[in-house]
Amino acid sequence: MTPLTRRDALKGLGALLGAAAFGRALAPLQAWTEGLSVDAFLQRHYRELTPEALRDVLRRLEDETLQDYGAEVHIEDLRPLPGVKFAYALNLSVCIGCRKCVEACHHENNHDRDTQQSYIRVLEMEQGSLDMERGTADYDHPVPAQGKYYMPVQCQQCDNPPCVKVCPVEATWKERDGLVVIDYNWCIGCRYCEAACPYHARRFNWKKPSIPADEINPVQAYLSNRIRPAGVMEKCTFCLHRTRSGRLPACLEACPTGARVFGNVLDPDSDIRWVLENKRVFVLKEELGTKPSFFYFFDV
Repeated sequence: MTPLTRRDALKGLGALLGAAAFGRALAPLQAWTEGLSVDAFLQRHYRELTPEALRDVLRRLEDETLQDYGAEVHIEDLRPLPGVKFAYALNLSVCIGCRKCVEACHHENNHDRDTQQSYIRVLEMEQGSLDMERGTADYDHPVPAQGKYYMPVQCQQCDNPPCVKVCPVEATWKERDGLVVIDYNWCIGCRYCEAACPYHARRFNWKKPSIPADEINPVQAYLSNRIRPAGVMEKCTFCLHRTRSGRLPACLEACPTGARVFGNVLDPDSDIRWVLENKRVFVLKEELGTKPSFFYFFDV
């Protein structure tokens, strides 16, 4: 027998009670479902949607963005490309801690302006230390500072992601091009994934994001930078709305020193393969066995 999903149960409840009574039954969940229409709340999992149903979902989300924010956007469903596995590398010898990557992420991914949210934290570290727990992300002095180096940290797109394992509703998963994604309309906001991630790479939307219409990035993807509802988790996707279309991540393009290298590790002629084959690279918290697809290296 096929197990009954939570949304199948809710749909059955709605049919049984009728619209008015169903609305009253959902009232205790108001904080969780803030900003979600009934259609969004009852939507099936992304991986269960037919092409026709998915097209309807994308158009509905575009209409809701126009209604809620006054901005016309185009939301695509971009699937992994065959023969591609994305990876990132960062040259710590040339990163100056300017946080241009943080700013680019903030705007590219339609983050809440009030909280200045971003998927990237830049840690200021003592030279000679590799313990990220000793770094600070709230430095406010000119950079680079004497005796310091800088380590940007974001989602590591792990091949063995602990965040995926703990999700009770399978709202997050790893795709074949190496990206770990979230179905924002399926996430229940339990934050188990946030607790499981050893890199502090998950973000929780405490409220409906506040973004002026003229600052909204209209080029969006369902599993990437579309505006997320309140009460759900979100994370870096290596800008899949860009990278699955042959472009580079916004954080890389914003870096003034060329510290960031991105590409397809299955391509022997890619820049990322050259780095992995010619530099001494390391990953954060290797002992945990998460197998990150994000690498760090020094020039010396």
